Amino acid sequence: MSSNTNNNEPNKTTGQYHSMKGNLVESIGNLTGSEAWQQSGRDEHAQGEAEYKAAQAKGYAEGTMDRLGGRKDAIVGAVTGDRQQEASGNVRHDKGEAQQNINKPQ
Repeated sequence: MSSNTNNNEPNKTTGQYHSMKGNLVESIGNLTGSEAWQQSGRDEHAQGEAEYKAAQAKGYAEGTMDRLGGRKDAIVGAVTGDRQQEASGNVRHDKGEAQQNINKPQ
């Protein structure tokens, strides 16, 4: 499988691409009877699925950190009367919650 992104972080888009490409290569192998293409397709599909799941887990973990950090900032802001910190904490919390929902394992 080729590099995921410039920083070698897992990426959902490239994971999906390699998963679908692997399925196509395997199908061509099935049609032609080429065991090498079948195996190559299965391997690329599995690598793509693994990359997608790794990116999904990373996104979920980042969402959790934003959600918790945002909640902390909102509480500290509320206790100290810093409405700007409270508001930015609530925004960060909501952003983290949305990121968790997008990356929720299925």
